Amino acid sequence: MDLRILAILDDVQQTDLVQFLSRMRNNSGIELDLALTKTGSTASKASGSLKLSTRKSIAKLIESELCHMALSAEEIQRYKRHLVLHEVGGPGQQKLKAARVLLVGAGGLGSPLAVYLAAAGVGTIGLVDDDVVSLSNLQRQILHDTPHVGVPKVESGKEAIGRLNPHVEVETHPLRLDAENALEIISGYDIICDGSDNFATRYLVSDACYLAKKTLVFGAVGPFDGYVTTFKPHERGPGGKPYPTYRCLFPEAPPPGTVANCSEVGVLGAIVGVIGTLQAVEVLKEITGAGESLAGRLLIYDALGTRFENVKIAWDPENPLSGEAPTIKDLSIHAGAGDAEACAG
Repeated sequence: MDLRILAILDDVQQTDLVQFLSRMRNNSGIELDLALTKTGSTASKASGSLKLSTRKSIAKLIESELCHMALSAEEIQRYKRHLVLHEVGGPGQQKLKAARVLLVGAGGLGSPLAVYLAAAGVGTIGLVDDDVVSLSNLQRQILHDTPHVGVPKVESGKEAIGRLNPHVEVETHPLRLDAENALEIISGYDIICDGSDNFATRYLVSDACYLAKKTLVFGAVGPFDGYVTTFKPHERGPGGKPYPTYRCLFPEAPPPGTVANCSEVGVLGAIVGVIGTLQAVEVLKEITGAGESLAGRLLIYDALGTRFENVKIAWDPENPLSGEAPTIKDLSIHAGAGDAEACAG
């Protein structure tokens, strides 16, 4: 038996054994409650660490039943805090391992997204970015470090993810999405995360996700504020109407020069950490099915006032993408589109 699996039980007390085994049974389908009789352990005994012989017996039962989970002993040790969560468990961790998530932008928002998705065990992460790491990025873009200044962000990000979790496959796309390549790239992933810094890319990604029927987790930041929502207009909400798309929230891009970008007005570094982390949470929820989706709601964060606000957003039947009389049937509308800058860190 691989003794690394014993670490799962390191912090389990005898008085907690029934609850622990029950959670593992419910979350992974493993009949661990059999360990109560097979090991002779009694949960009503005085509290204290499980005896090594008891832990070995239970660990052996875990190991004998884990083949169907497609997780190695090392992965079980790595993700054990997920495995005992009722909302995640073994099946949820399997879904994470099988998932393919594309990050549009490997900068401010893409950094915490990449770190937490990789740490959580998302099996494949795609990175889209055509920029290189600059010294001014390092105030907020935590995926990168000083030795990687001048290195393409997708390569720097791939190395960082590999150091964090070698079980994650990273696919790099050192390019800018456009009308020619967006649909093909986006179609190869399950969930898309938009951390881009310009309106042209945001509309392009939103339209491509709708056409490809992919869920889009969107995030944006200002100097001291941020916004997160989930777009899945290819699905219908509880009332039977489609969920909104980005065009339902923002029908048109603002005129060039009317919205200041981060290089002009600045951004508090930790803001992108908050928003990117919230995006990561929503991605993990969409993959595992845990909790309530953010689709149809916009989460607004005000850092200076330390406030969160939740605003409902509805499908616009007149929007040109997913409305009652859509005029956008492909991505040709984006051919030659400009790159009006926004602030995404």
